[in-house]
Amino acid sequence: MPEETDANPPATPTSPTAPTVTPIRVVIGLCLIAPFVAMLWVSSYAKVEPTFIGIPFFYWYQMLWVLISTALTMTAYKLWQRDQRARKGGASA
Repeated sequence: MPEETDANPPATPTSPTAPTVTPIRVVIGLCLIAPFVAMLWVSSYAKVEPTFIGIPFFYWYQMLWVLISTALTMTAYKLWQRDQRARKGGASA
């Protein structure tokens, strides 16, 4: 078994380079994963009814998620910017 050297110590939770799970990062993750879950769960929207201006549910539901995904991605980005500013001591970016 190779021995660890002092040149490359393992990342620990107290290390400044170790990622930290914070509530804002959990929200960011949820914003980014929600569209994938919604689109991969095909059985939830694989139907014709209800139609919207003559468009079957299957199609308009997916197009609605394009808009929702855009809003969620923008929200995640803004939260990420706020998180990074807070980590750098409040300096404006």
